[in-house]
Amino acid sequence: MSTPTTSYTCPYCRIPSEGGGSTCQHCGAPVDIRERVSKSGWAEQPPIRDMARIRFNRSTCQISGKYVPVAEMKLDQQDSVYFSHHVLLHCDTTIQLDTMRMAGGWNRMLAGMPLLMMTAKGPGFIALSADAPGETIVVPLPPNHAVDVVEHRFLAATGNVAYRWENSGIWYTTQNGDEQEWHYPLGQTMDRFTAQSGPGLLLLHAPGNCFIRDLRPNERILVQPGGLIWKDRSVRMFLHFEYPHGQYWFSSARWQAKSIWLTLQGPGRVAVQSVFEPPEMAGAVRSSSGATTQYW
Repeated sequence: MSTPTTSYTCPYCRIPSEGGGSTCQHCGAPVDIRERVSKSGWAEQPPIRDMARIRFNRSTCQISGKYVPVAEMKLDQQDSVYFSHHVLLHCDTTIQLDTMRMAGGWNRMLAGMPLLMMTAKGPGFIALSADAPGETIVVPLPPNHAVDVVEHRFLAATGNVAYRWENSGIWYTTQNGDEQEWHYPLGQTMDRFTAQSGPGLLLLHAPGNCFIRDLRPNERILVQPGGLIWKDRSVRMFLHFEYPHGQYWFSSARWQAKSIWLTLQGPGRVAVQSVFEPPEMAGAVRSSSGATTQYW
C-alpha cells in the first residue's frame, strides 16, 4: 500500500514541496510556525534557522549562524555560483575559482575598493559571508522570472541566473543657495537578476528584519526608499513628496519637502527591511523623476 504524498506551499517563496522537514527546501523558511501577517498586509519573513539546508540543482546550501550568517555550499561538479570577491570566507582546494567578466564593465565601488565578481565551480565546499549583522534572504527564481535588487544587498546567485544593472530611474535635485545637488535614494542603479534555463537561486543580505508583501494590480503603497530590498520586475516605482499645507506656489518655502517616500505599484511582490536611512532633505526640491505630491 503506497503512502500518500503530502503537499506544502511555502507562503514566502510560493514554491510547493513535499512538506517534509522543519524548513522549506527552496528558501529555508521554517514550515512549523504560524505565518505572521499584519493587518496592513505585510508578512514577516522569518529568519532562516541555524543549519537550515536549501537544495538547488544537484547542490545544497546550508545557512549557519544567527548574528552574522554564513552560506556554506556543497557544490556538485556540474554546478556553479557567482559572488563579489569580498564575501568569500573559505573554500576547498577542489573548488575552481575564476573572475567573472561583466557585460559593460563592473564599475561599482564599495568602501573605496572596486568590486570584483568571481565564479566558483564544484565539486567541493565554499562559504560566503556578508561580514555584517543581519539576515540572509533566499529568493528562489522560477524560470524566466526577474527581480530588481537595491545596490549592495547581493550575496550570491547560481550560475544560471543572468545579471545586469539597470538605471533605477529614481532621483531628485535640491537647491541650497547657488548650489544644486543630485540625490539617488535607491542608488543610481539597481541589480536585475533573471533565471534562465530552469529555476535559479538568489541570496541577499539585509540588516534588521525583512518583511514581504504581495501587491494587487494598481495597488500602491509608500515605503522609505532606504528600506527597499527587492521587488518583482512587474512592480513600478516613483517618488512621492509631502509638503506642509497652506504654502503658496510662488513662495520659496513651497519647495521645502518634509517627507520623501517611494511609491510602489503592483502587481508583484516587494520586500523591505526594518533598518533604513531616510533620504536627505536639505535644501529645496527643484526637480525629480516622475513623482506625486501631497499637502498636509
